[in-house]
Amino acid sequence: MSDSSSYQVPDGLFYTKEHEWARVADGAARVGITDYAAKTLNDIVYLTLPAAGKAIKQFGSFGTVESIKAVSELYSPLSGTVASTNQELTSHPELINKSPYEAGWIIELRHSKLEEEKKTLLSPKQYEEFLRSLEAGH
Repeated sequence: MSDSSSYQVPDGLFYTKEHEWARVADGAARVGITDYAAKTLNDIVYLTLPAAGKAIKQFGSFGTVESIKAVSELYSPLSGTVASTNQELTSHPELINKSPYEAGWIIELRHSKLEEEKKTLLSPKQYEEFLRSLEAGH
């Protein structure tokens, strides 16, 4: 059994090879980093968030996440406009480590090209296969 099974990959989300996820509902998408990214970064201590109203292109950078190990860019799975950011993370960035898919969401966007762009994202099954391929490469 490979280590990729130790990472949570919930159904119903879209994933990127940069380890972001998007949960789409009611014309908006919540975006965060995956359990794999949170565990790889380890203790997240700080992040920069975009302002509400900022336009973001698919796979464009929308901020950074900083851990005790490294600073990493955050890339948006979808194009759209930032509707809101998770302000709780400014004082509690560790929520990303504790709950990457729920309390640790990072931004919410009003997506603009969902039907076209979701074709370029990974399903949960494809993302799990991608994680397995990464670990096979180590």
